[in-house]
Amino acid sequence: MGGEWGQSDICPEAAQEWTVQVGQDLLVDMDLGAITKYSALHAKPSGLILQYGTAGFRTKAEHLDHVMFRMGLLAALRSKQTKSTIGVMVTASHNPEEDNGVKLVDPLGEMLAPSWEEHATCLANAEEQDMQRVLIDISEKEAVNLQQDAFVVVGRDTRPSSEKLSQSVIDGVTVLGGQFHDYGLLTTPQLHYMVYCRNTGGRYGKATLEGYYQKLSKAFVELIKQASCSGDEYRSLKVDCANGIGALKLREMEHYFSQGLSVQLFNDGSKGKLNHLCGADFVKSHQKPPHGMEIKSNERCCSFDGDADRIVYYYYDADGHFHLIDGDKIATLISSFLKELLVEIGESLNIGVVQTAYANGSSTQYLEEVMKVPVYCTKTGVKHLHHKAQEFDIGVYFEANGHGTALFSTAVEMKIKQSEQLEEKKRKAAKMLENIIDLFNQAAGDAISDMLVIEAILALKGLTVQQWDALYTDLPNRQLKVQVADRRVISTTNAERQAVTPPGLQEAINDLVKKYKLSRAFVRPSGTEDVVRVYAEADSQESADHLAHEVSLAVFQLAGGIGERPQPGF
Repeated sequence: MGGEWGQSDICPEAAQEWTVQVGQDLLVDMDLGAITKYSALHAKPSGLILQYGTAGFRTKAEHLDHVMFRMGLLAALRSKQTKSTIGVMVTASHNPEEDNGVKLVDPLGEMLAPSWEEHATCLANAEEQDMQRVLIDISEKEAVNLQQDAFVVVGRDTRPSSEKLSQSVIDGVTVLGGQFHDYGLLTTPQLHYMVYCRNTGGRYGKATLEGYYQKLSKAFVELIKQASCSGDEYRSLKVDCANGIGALKLREMEHYFSQGLSVQLFNDGSKGKLNHLCGADFVKSHQKPPHGMEIKSNERCCSFDGDADRIVYYYYDADGHFHLIDGDKIATLISSFLKELLVEIGESLNIGVVQTAYANGSSTQYLEEVMKVPVYCTKTGVKHLHHKAQEFDIGVYFEANGHGTALFSTAVEMKIKQSEQLEEKKRKAAKMLENIIDLFNQAAGDAISDMLVIEAILALKGLTVQQWDALYTDLPNRQLKVQVADRRVISTTNAERQAVTPPGLQEAINDLVKKYKLSRAFVRPSGTEDVVRVYAEADSQESADHLAHEVSLAVFQLAGGIGERPQPGF
C-alpha cells in the first residue's frame, strides 16, 4: 500500500448488510458478515488478556495480530465519533526487539481519551463470538454515527514484526469502510505531529515528513544564526539512536539543519539489536554510556529510545567520571531559558513546570527558589503531565526518563504576532520565542525536536555541557522494586507521594525519613507488574541506599511481600 490511501476492496458490496436496531433509535449499520470473516483471519489466542495502559498495548509480537486488527476497528469508530483523523502507531518503544505494541492517537495529537482506553481493553479481550456485541456496545455508548466517514493514519517502527502488524490495523480500518493513509516508517512523535497537522487544517504544519523536517530545521537554523557564539566553534553532537527508527529519520533530516549542527550517529541499526545495551532507557537505568560509542572527555552526547520519544544527555568529565543529564535537567534548562525570554520581552505570561514524584528534589528547589518558576507535581504517566501543562500560557513537562515537551497557549502566539511594534531588543527576543515554539513538537515528547531545542539553547546561552550540568547537583537517590502478591493493596494520594493503604505504611515511611538529612521517600504500585516501586533520596548515596532498603522492608512486611526479603547492598 505504501503511501496510498483509499477504500480497500475487502468488503465487497455483495457482503450481506445486517441492520441491527439498538437501544433508542440508534440504527447501526455495520457489515457484520465482513467483520466476522476478517476477525477469523486475525483470531485471538484463547486465554490471552491484555490491558491498554499509558503505552497502549505491549507484549510479544506473535500475540498481537488480533489486537492490531481490532485497534483498526476501534480507530475507525473513534474517527467517526470525533469526525477527525485518528492515528495508530505500531511500536513497543524501549522494549526488546521481539516485543511489539500499538497505541492510538487522538485528534490533537494527544493520547487516547480514558473512556476509550477501556473500550480498547474490552475489544482486545473479547472472544470471537462476542466481537459484534462489543462493537455495537461501544457504538451505542459513544453515540457513534456509523454513516460518518472515518480516516485513520498509520505509522510503524523498525521492528521485524511491525510491517505485517500495521497491515492488520489497516484491515480493521477498511472493514468498517474507513479510509487510511499509511505513512510507513515514522518515529512515534512524528505520527502525533501528522495527526495534529491534519486536524488543524495545516495550521500547525504540513502533514508530511518533508513538512516536519522543514518546520523544525528552519526554526533551528534561525535560532543558531541568532547565537553570538556560533562563530567560535562548529557544533557537533554524538547521538546514540538505540538501533531504532530515530537513526533513519535523523539521517533523512540532518542535511536540513547541517549548517547549525553536525550529528554523528551511533547504534544506527546497521548492526546490533534494537534497544540492546543502548538507548535512553539503558543509559538512564544503568547510569552508564551505551555500547558501541567512543566518548572522549567533555564531548556532548545524547541517546534516543527505540521510537525516539525520549532523550537523555551525558558526558565524561576530565577525571573519567560519567555524568547523566536527565529529563529534570532538560526541563530546567528549557524553562529557565523561556522565563528569561519572557522577562526580556516584558510579557506577564505565566509559565509552569510539571514534574512527577520521581523528579530530583534539587531540580524542584532550583526551579522554585533560584529561577522563581512555579513547579507542579502530577501522577506518573505522560497524559497526566500533558494535561496539567495545558493550564499555563507556557507549560514545560518532562519525566526524569527524558520524555517531555513544552506547550504554548494561543495567548502566547497572539502576543508574539504583535511583537512588530516592540523596540529592537524586545523584538529580537520575541523572534527567538517564535522560533522556539516552532521547534517544539507540542503534540508529544519528541527526541529529535528536544535535541534541537537543547542544542539551540546551549548555543544561544554560550553554555558548555558541563556548565549546564552544574546548574544544580542532584541529590543521591535509589530506586528499588519489591515483589508483592497483589500490587492493588497499595493506594496513594498527593500525586503518588503518600501511601493511603495499607494502614501503617505511610507512618513507617515518615519515621524512616526522619533518620536522614535532606531525605524523602515514596512508594507506588507498578502500572504493569505485581511489584511496588520504592524511591528514596538523601544527602549521601549511602543514606539514600539505606533509606530505600528500610522502606522496602516496610513494604515487604506491611503490603504482602512474596519471595525473598529485600537485602541490603546494590
